[in-house]
Amino acid sequence: MNRKIKLTVQLIYLCVILVTPNRLLAADGKLIGTAGLMQVEGSGGGGIVPWATISGYDSRDQISVSAVATQVDVDDYRLNMLGASLSLYDRLELSIAHQRFDLKTLGGDIKQNIFGVKYRVFGDVVFSDLPQLSVGLQHKRLEDKAIATALGADSSSNGTDFYIAATKVHLGAIGGFNAVWNLTARATRANEMGLLGFGGPENDDYEIMLEASAGILFSRHLAVGAEYRQKPDNLGLGEDDWVDYFVSYIPSKDLNITLAWAKLGTIAGAADQSGLYLSINGQLR
Repeated sequence: MNRKIKLTVQLIYLCVILVTPNRLLAADGKLIGTAGLMQVEGSGGGGIVPWATISGYDSRDQISVSAVATQVDVDDYRLNMLGASLSLYDRLELSIAHQRFDLKTLGGDIKQNIFGVKYRVFGDVVFSDLPQLSVGLQHKRLEDKAIATALGADSSSNGTDFYIAATKVHLGAIGGFNAVWNLTARATRANEMGLLGFGGPENDDYEIMLEASAGILFSRHLAVGAEYRQKPDNLGLGEDDWVDYFVSYIPSKDLNITLAWAKLGTIAGAADQSGLYLSINGQLR
């Protein structure tokens, strides 16, 4: 991990521990499982889609800190992500993530840092009639833009995605089990989340991409579901939409473990990229 990013993550933990009373770190305010996960860009949500949920279990008078380690291992590539988020009063989420994209067959890697902000506009994922609605952004910075530029991306190594997300949990909706769904609209210029830069010869403007998640909570500790993420094809390399099928085990509010089968399609000309997604998410309570 880039030294500056690693130091920033450590400072988030240190500052919260030093300045926050213990009662604010209790983070007991939500039902287990309703805080969601931390997705591959560091925002609270599913595996590949940001949700309207704020990443911690904090209520409106609490603060929580989360950390995540994720690996997505497909045929020709491997993505490793480390991230952390600070959740403030079930209203504001600040996140930071470092991605390393290993080129298994070619050798070398691509690194990217992502800084996220999310704000809950209204609603509660469980207790309000309407879905919880949040707006957010993810600012992305490539550490090395050489590969992206060679493929035809914009000469800039920075880009920002903007999104709006709606999430709802329906208690006892399917055979007595709780159900959850999410819809996200993302304005983006990013190629493969930004790992291959931003914009390109086929399109250099922002486009609206749709993303969705749906799942069933078979108990307080087990959830299964699927996700879909629409992708732009700015470089003309046949960039495909993403799909995953996930199982999440949530033994407590301190920990969740998610295993998924990810179908990522064509990446940088390499077709049929599929493989395992594993994510471990912990909470400081």
